[in-house]
Amino acid sequence: MKVTRQGGYAPIEDYAVLGDGRTIALVAADGSVDWWPTPTLHAPPICAALLDPSTGGRFCLAPVAGFDAERTYLPETNVIETVYRTATGSVRVTEALNSGMAGRLPWTELARRVEGLDGRVRMHWSLAPGDRFGQARPWAGLRSGIPLIVVQDQSVALLVFGADPGSVTDHAVTGDAELLPGDELLVAAVVTDDEPLFVPTRASIEGRLRHSVASWRSWAQGVEYEGPWRAAVVRSALALKTLFYEPGGAIAAAATTSLPEWIGGEKNWDYRFSWIRDSSFTIDAFIGLGLHEEVHASVSWLLSAVRRHGPELHVIYALDGSLPGGQSELAVAGYRRSRPVRAGNGAASQRQLGNFGDLFDTIYRYVNAGHLLDHGSSLVLADLADRCCDQWMTRDSGIWELERLEHYTFSKMGCWVALDRAAKLAADGQLPVDRASRWTGEAVEIQEWIGDHCWSEDQGAYAMCAGSDELDASVLLAGRMGFDSGVRLARTVEAIQEGIGVPDSPLLYRYSGMQEEEGAFVACTFWMVDALVRVGRREAASSLMERAVRLVGELGLLGEQIDPRDGSFLGNFPQGLSHLALINAAQALGDCRRPGPGHTPSTPPPPERTLVA
Repeated sequence: MKVTRQGGYAPIEDYAVLGDGRTIALVAADGSVDWWPTPTLHAPPICAALLDPSTGGRFCLAPVAGFDAERTYLPETNVIETVYRTATGSVRVTEALNSGMAGRLPWTELARRVEGLDGRVRMHWSLAPGDRFGQARPWAGLRSGIPLIVVQDQSVALLVFGADPGSVTDHAVTGDAELLPGDELLVAAVVTDDEPLFVPTRASIEGRLRHSVASWRSWAQGVEYEGPWRAAVVRSALALKTLFYEPGGAIAAAATTSLPEWIGGEKNWDYRFSWIRDSSFTIDAFIGLGLHEEVHASVSWLLSAVRRHGPELHVIYALDGSLPGGQSELAVAGYRRSRPVRAGNGAASQRQLGNFGDLFDTIYRYVNAGHLLDHGSSLVLADLADRCCDQWMTRDSGIWELERLEHYTFSKMGCWVALDRAAKLAADGQLPVDRASRWTGEAVEIQEWIGDHCWSEDQGAYAMCAGSDELDASVLLAGRMGFDSGVRLARTVEAIQEGIGVPDSPLLYRYSGMQEEEGAFVACTFWMVDALVRVGRREAASSLMERAVRLVGELGLLGEQIDPRDGSFLGNFPQGLSHLALINAAQALGDCRRPGPGHTPSTPPPPERTLVA
C-alpha cells in the first residue's frame, strides 16, 4: 500500500495496535508511533501526534527513501510485521509491546526489529516525545553513553543494536543505518515512571519479542470458537485483549480520546475508561469464547468497583476502579482539526438506567456458566435490584448518553433485564430470595409499560423513547436480552433497516437524525445480525454478517464509526464495542464453540411472556 497522510494525519484505519496488558501503542503504516500513553492506558501520552502532529510527539522507524508498505499481524498475535519496499531494496520490521516470561513487564518496552531482505535500504529512526498536551518539556541527553529522554517523571531510553546509536539533540534522539540482506537492526524504547530505568540487553529484548509472539499465539489458541468467521472472531478477541487492563481486570472502551465521530465536528470524547455497558458485553463475549481468566478478573473488578462506590450505580469507572474526575478541554489541535480535545468524560455524572440490566445480565451469565457469588456481592446486588425497582420510572440519558432526559425504551428494557435476572439469581440461591417477589412483579410492570408506551404505530416499531416516533438501533438487542423475539421485534428490524440504514450498505446509524452529524455506528450492524437471528431470519443474518466482516480494516481492526461516503474510520480506536458486537453476532448465528467446562449457551432463554403486535 502507498502511505499517505493528510495535513500530517494518518487515516484511523491505517493504524496497527500493539498492547502489553497495561497500555497500547498505535503505529501508522509509515512507521510512526503516533499514540502511546505510558505506563498505563490512562496516563498522559509521550507520543500523541495522533491528535497534534506538530508537538504531540512520535517514535518513527522507516526507510529514508520513498516506499510501499505491506503489513500483517503475525498469525494469532498482536505483533505486527511490515515489509517496506523501496526502489533499492526491501526490509522487514517486526514490532511489539513486549511481555515478560511471567506476564507484563515492570517497565514498558517497545521493540522494533529490522531485517534486511534484499538490495540496500537506509532506515531512519527518531524518538521525539511530545509535550503531554502542553504540560511537559521533554529534554534529551546521554547518560553512561545511553540516549535518554526525560518527560516530567518518566525516563525513556532509546536502545539501538546493530548500528551506531545516532545523535541526541535537546529534545529527540535520531539515527540511521543502511541494511543489506541478512543485516539485523534492533531499535527499542524502554520507559519507566518515577523509578530507576532498567536497561536490558539485546538478547533479552529479542528473547522477549519471540516470547511475546508465542504468548499471544498460546492465548489465541485458547479461544473456544470453531465456526465461520473464526479469523475475524479471533482478531476481535485479540483487539479486546489489548483493552483489558491486567493490573485489575478493567476493560477500557477504547484506547484513545477525542477521535471525532465526524471530521471537524464536536463529538470527540475520551473513551479511556471502563463503562459498565461495554464491560458487560465484553464479558459476555469472553464467556462465550471460554476465556475464563479474563471473565473472572473482569467480573470481580466490576463488582468491587460497584461496591466501593455504592449505593448508586455509576456509568463509568477509571481503570483503577476509582470514579473519574470532571471533563476538561485541552489546548490541542485535534485529529484533522476536530475540536475540542477532551480529557475525562461527562457521562460520569449521568443516570443511565440500562446499566442495571448490563450488570445483572453479566452476573447471570457468569453464574449460569457454573460460578458462584460471594455473600458480600450477593447483598450488594440485591440492594441494586431494589434501587432499580425504585428508579425505573425516572427519565435518564439513555445508552447514547444524551443531554435530553427521556423515558428511553432501551433503558426500560435494561431495567426489565435487571429484575428478570435478579429473580432468576434468587431462585438459584445466589441472591436473597425474600425480595424476589418484588423484582418479579416490577419486571412484569416494566414489560407492560414498554408495550403500552414505547411502541410507535406510525413506525410499526419500538420507538427510541416513550411517545416518540424516532428509531433507535439499540432496541435491536431486545432479542439478545430475552425481552422480545416475536412480531414486534421483527417489525422493528424492518423499520430500522428502512429508516436509519445506509442505502445499499450493511451500515446503520445509531438513531434518527444522525445522518448529518456523525458516521454510521459499526456495532449497530452486528446488532442487526443478532436481531435477524432472533426473529428467525438466519439466511438474511448470515448474508449480512458476510458483508459486515468486510468492514474491518486491513489489519482486522474496527473503529467506532464508518463514514458511509468513503469507508474511512471515525471515532475512538480500536473500539471495544465494535469488536465484541462482531463476536456476539458470530456466536448468535450458531453455537459453534467447542464445548468446555461450564459451557452454556451465550443467550438466556426468552421470557415466558413475549410481547406481540
